[in-house]
Amino acid sequence: MTERLDYNQIPPHGVQFTDLSNPIRFQIAERGTGSFNFLALLRWALVIIFLWFGGMKFTGYEAAGNAPFIEHSPIMSWLDVLFGVQGASYVFGVIELSTAAALILGAFQPIFSALGATMSAVTFLITLTFFLSTPGVAEATAGGFPAISAVPGQFLLKDLGLLGASLSLLLASVQGPWLNVQKS
Repeated sequence: MTERLDYNQIPPHGVQFTDLSNPIRFQIAERGTGSFNFLALLRWALVIIFLWFGGMKFTGYEAAGNAPFIEHSPIMSWLDVLFGVQGASYVFGVIELSTAAALILGAFQPIFSALGATMSAVTFLITLTFFLSTPGVAEATAGGFPAISAVPGQFLLKDLGLLGASLSLLLASVQGPWLNVQKS
């Protein structure tokens, strides 16, 4: 039986912001109503990815490897102009390490659960735009699109799965009237 959640009750693991027109409740994704324990796997996998990739952004190797993606991106190319290749990589490193921190804190604080998942989702949305702007994604020797190259095509396509993981955490972290929540 499905019942509507009473938004005037604050669960011990959630923070509630009540506005009569749009009540929103933040919660730790893994502790949501129902069986969401599996989301812990997604959270900690994303933490490892952001810590690893974020730390690598402070190396010349990683900065040079990311330069073609940034250079051809209509969304991100201004960073190279403003900060240079290594400086832009530092900016990405700080953002990715901040995302990892928010995801870690999100295991304990509901607002950070939503913030970390949002930061993660935005990161992967942006990197998926590289799929459209980076030369060499379509593999010409295999007939062109939809055949994609190993690098950069398949390398970028994996971000679709990471975006799905991020959005799953986000949807489990933010509850509102648009979702039909079951009481357990």
